[in-house]
Amino acid sequence: MKKEETVDYHIKVVWHAISRMYNQGGSEKGITASSGFVLLNIDMEKGTPATKIAPLLGMEARSLTRMLKSMEQTGLIYREKDPSDKRSVRIMLTEEGMKKRAFARKAVIYFNESVRKKVTDEKLQAFFEVMGAIDQVIEENRNIEQQLILIENE
Repeated sequence: MKKEETVDYHIKVVWHAISRMYNQGGSEKGITASSGFVLLNIDMEKGTPATKIAPLLGMEARSLTRMLKSMEQTGLIYREKDPSDKRSVRIMLTEEGMKKRAFARKAVIYFNESVRKKVTDEKLQAFFEVMGAIDQVIEENRNIEQQLILIENE
């Protein structure tokens, strides 16, 4: 199978292009694609529990921890104890974080509107269905090493 015939090749190439686009646009504003997505997933009024952010973004907790530390150092977020559960920490937006979040939101809306001008609603719906199916395949095959061992032993 040629790389151009694989599903993951196309997803990776397009995701890297999207990420580069957001990184270039955000560099003047002092944010990256990743930090922009984090900002977009923080509730503006109540904050968001730190433990909820990584799953929302499909990130590893370790990677998110480093990113949150960096975002805290640059003044985009701060941590606050959860009033209902003192063991839990909520990630809150600073005023600067809210400005960067607004910029990230505009960038995402602009990109999505641009895509919608080029792709019909029907094709976009089919794309969402295909991506959902791919996600389901990933969930079903989380431990790919064990799956490959089973295939080799058949």
